[in-house]
Amino acid sequence: MSARNSQANKAAARERLRAERERQAKKDKARRQIVVAVSTVAVLAAAGGIGYAVMQANKPSHWESVKDEKNVAAPANTTGTNGTTVVVGKSTAKKTLELYEDSRCPICATFEQAVGETVKKDVDAGKYKIKYVGATFIDNSDQGEGSKNALSALGAALNVSPDAFLAYKSALYSAKYHPDERDDKFAKDSYLLEVADTVPALKGNAAFKKAVEDGTYDAWAIKMSQAFDKSGVTGTPTLKMDGKKVTSEGSDNAPMTAADFTKAIDKALKG
Repeated sequence: MSARNSQANKAAARERLRAERERQAKKDKARRQIVVAVSTVAVLAAAGGIGYAVMQANKPSHWESVKDEKNVAAPANTTGTNGTTVVVGKSTAKKTLELYEDSRCPICATFEQAVGETVKKDVDAGKYKIKYVGATFIDNSDQGEGSKNALSALGAALNVSPDAFLAYKSALYSAKYHPDERDDKFAKDSYLLEVADTVPALKGNAAFKKAVEDGTYDAWAIKMSQAFDKSGVTGTPTLKMDGKKVTSEGSDNAPMTAADFTKAIDKALKG
């Protein structure tokens, strides 16, 4: 082999090596660009996810969002600002018993189970009317929604009729359906509708069902709760007549038996 051929071969080999190195360098560069692009997308996606999560965390809850509703849908059979005055009974009854209750309240359930039937008989007889004021403060203790949701459903029942309202309230407080205070069952529309199926006027009532599921009276429930907050009442159940608390004799608490209740009411009716 001549020296010239040897040098030419070496030069060709070097050229092939250089070309191969260039191709490899281009591949490496392209690979790095892809990695950077994918990483950038991942970072942006992560940042977007974090931003969305932060946005969702800071987004007001449904119940917070309805607080400022100006056109509040009030149930039928209500009066007053935003329909927050709920009075049930014969117009001829001269006295009115104010009843303050929270749907999740276990003591309210005990009261309703022991005294509710007596209250209904008195109202039906025209002995007095009931002014109902619903509270939702128990939800505040555990970030729950059941008190508010049940109050909204009670509004849907009141829209059907005062009798449906009273019957549904009784069913919600019944031993069979009233949950433990720590169990926020009333937050579920399905459970509220299950209880409603025990009330003839509400069972199979499509309009009532739609109102519960659509939250038609959610804003009304919040307004009612605000009315309770402004009442000065600090616990439930609380009973008042002529601005004075109706309590068991020798106690500051609501009467928890039918006998004690009748005794206290008769005294209150005499003024």
